[in-house]
Amino acid sequence: MRKARGLLVLAGVFGVTSVALASPPPWSNSRHNRSAEYDYAPVTRVEPIVRQVRIETPRRECYDDVRQVESRGHVSDPNIGGRTLLGGIIGGVIGHQFGSGRGRDAATVAGAMIGAGVGYDSANRRYSSETREEVVQRCDVRYDHEYEERIDGYRVTYEYNGREYTTRMPYDPGERIKVRVAVAPAE
Repeated sequence: MRKARGLLVLAGVFGVTSVALASPPPWSNSRHNRSAEYDYAPVTRVEPIVRQVRIETPRRECYDDVRQVESRGHVSDPNIGGRTLLGGIIGGVIGHQFGSGRGRDAATVAGAMIGAGVGYDSANRRYSSETREEVVQRCDVRYDHEYEERIDGYRVTYEYNGREYTTRMPYDPGERIKVRVAVAPAE
């Protein structure tokens, strides 16, 4: 009895497996139709599908630019001592105009010191300024534009069983093309 049950279960498993693995019926429209066969058809015409592509090529373009540059430099006056002395004298004369007695003497000394400092600063703060031309190289990037033809694919015309068909392919198939032939009942 146990053997009979085991055989019955085993037969059931084989039956279900064979149904699951069975190929679809020939009238199925499935793309994975196992009943489809392949054949070859002669190619009658191949036309490349061409498109225009814009190509940009960078090009560096350099040129010389002339610009005016002002340079300033510190220049000491060779007569710095004379200017300091002259400032001290003028400051002393002006300071002598203020006050009386000892106050006048103090104002004269203060005026002379202030005048000497102004004369010294005036002689020491002289700058020379000169303008000169400087050549600077400048560069820009410019783009050259060209158009180029590129092949996007091929329009292939072939004949099978007296009828003409057209398809698009990524390559030129040559003199013949492989076609899938499926048989289905007429409705």
